[in-house]
Amino acid sequence: RDSCSSAVGSVGARLDRVTDSSVWGGDRGLRDPLLGHFPQFTEMCEVPVSGQRRVLVTGGSGLVGRAIERVVKEGGGCEDEEWVFLSSRDADLTSAVETRAVFQKHQPTEVIHLAAMVGGLFQNMSHNLDFWRNNVHINDNVLQAAHELGVRKVVSCLSTCIFPDRTNYPIDETMIHNGPPHSSNFGYSYAKRMIDVQNRAYFQQYGRLFTAVIPTNVFGPHDNFNIQQGHVLPGLIHKTYLAQREGTALEVWGSGTPRRQFIYSLDLARLFLWVLREYKEIDPIILSVGEEDEVSIKEAAECVVESLGFKGQVVFDTSKSDGQFKKTASNKKLRQYLPDFTFTPFRQAVKETCEWFVANYDTARK
Repeated sequence: RDSCSSAVGSVGARLDRVTDSSVWGGDRGLRDPLLGHFPQFTEMCEVPVSGQRRVLVTGGSGLVGRAIERVVKEGGGCEDEEWVFLSSRDADLTSAVETRAVFQKHQPTEVIHLAAMVGGLFQNMSHNLDFWRNNVHINDNVLQAAHELGVRKVVSCLSTCIFPDRTNYPIDETMIHNGPPHSSNFGYSYAKRMIDVQNRAYFQQYGRLFTAVIPTNVFGPHDNFNIQQGHVLPGLIHKTYLAQREGTALEVWGSGTPRRQFIYSLDLARLFLWVLREYKEIDPIILSVGEEDEVSIKEAAECVVESLGFKGQVVFDTSKSDGQFKKTASNKKLRQYLPDFTFTPFRQAVKETCEWFVANYDTARK
């Protein structure tokens, strides 16, 4: 299985009702050794900003939102920052009225926009219109509310599936609008592309600093492990867990040959904080591991099997669609800004995600 993997909070379709919004202040102290990956945190907090800052995170109870919350809590926050994490319980962002009301309630100075209607490959293939309409409404409402309230900066989350299906590899930030996206998820892809169009228009007409990041396939704790609707890696983790528990073969959908760049949600969260505080461009930036770290779905499945200690048979069902074969992304622009950023090794990140899923099986989204 594969998907348009933006890995965000599912607000438009009200798929994610995990937590209510939470509000709390930051802390400069680097208490978690995990944050050693990103020594720039303290330096970023030194940037002078007039007055208290309030960062509102839409889709805050999703995969990336929960990762940002953890990183901020464990040392990535600044003393002058207050963080508000919204879930679908707080507002239906497909409604302009509700979106405006929740923005007026919290009065953010900055916004990280993660909220979206998201789903796996097969859900996208059968509901392209729904993905288009709901996400266009969400994105327009959030950006317009931010504009009306004078928000200083908005960082939206896109996805590598927005890039043209037929293109040269590796893809980079200049190639977003060079052709149609893959037909399997064109509704979601075009809706996400329009954020880039709107960001440029808000800057041209009003001088707004609205920008976007483009992560590759995100995974980690608090992912959606639903086999039918989830993304490729959490789906594999759940299927492997069930096959191990029931003593059956592990069936992997597709041939296993498509290749993907996976980024651990906690790494992505650290990069989001850097973009929020330091990145000054309207043009989007790809947040990804290097091209050399791309793995096949078969290799990803083998890593999950190893992490969960599965000893049964692994079968690839080639009657199922593979989706897009590859969408290799260049992180050259990111490396020009952050040449020393260290990503969590893929095997370690998969193992930690598997351990989280097993420990939280009863409450995990599935």
